[in-house]
Amino acid sequence: MRDVQRQGFGGSAAIRFRTAGLVLLLLHLLLVGWLTLRPRDVLWVTAPNLEPFAGIGAALASGPSEGLRYLGEGLLLLAPLGVLLPMAGGRLAVSSWGSLVRTVAAGALVSLGIELLQTGVPGRVVDVDSLLLNTLGVALAHAVVVPAARARLRRGPGHRGPRARGGAVRPGRDAEREPLPGYEESQGPTPTIPRVGIAPWSDASSVSLREAGEHRELTGKAPGHLDLGVPRWPH
Repeated sequence: MRDVQRQGFGGSAAIRFRTAGLVLLLLHLLLVGWLTLRPRDVLWVTAPNLEPFAGIGAALASGPSEGLRYLGEGLLLLAPLGVLLPMAGGRLAVSSWGSLVRTVAAGALVSLGIELLQTGVPGRVVDVDSLLLNTLGVALAHAVVVPAARARLRRGPGHRGPRARGGAVRPGRDAEREPLPGYEESQGPTPTIPRVGIAPWSDASSVSLREAGEHRELTGKAPGHLDLGVPRWPH
């Protein structure tokens, strides 16, 4: 539950998500139990099949329709467990391979339990090929649905790609326009510092010459003249 909430679901949404998974899982198991464990009134039953792929070969040898029916029933019986078990768990941040292994193992255990219970049900026999097909159906359903669903839920309902914002996605261009993580767009124009005006060179030169003339009239010396106190001899 905490894993679902950390990935963007609110508390109530996480509870509803997991509750729906548990309810659907329970309903599916009840349906499977009714289909596989109710007694059948038959005149005779086949011998238990403990040889792998023997039942599949016999069904295919009986004709295409019988073979497809046998394979379809075996694959679809427990296939919903491949989706409902992860949904009931409510975990998003998990390894895809780890989730697949756990789900397939749980589906295999359920199928094995059904086969063992069928030994005490009139008209039912053990079929090892049913165990193999049930487990394969769980694995296929998980691989097709669960990784894509988890990736979409991790992105959250507010995620919109370039196509959702309008227009077709163009490789190389729209990807460059996507903001990088942590990047914030500019909130306005960059403030500028006003420059201090500088007098033209000609005006500055005239001011300097005028100040030099006034200094010479007052002191009798040129600006920058250094008086070392050396007496001047008359010529």
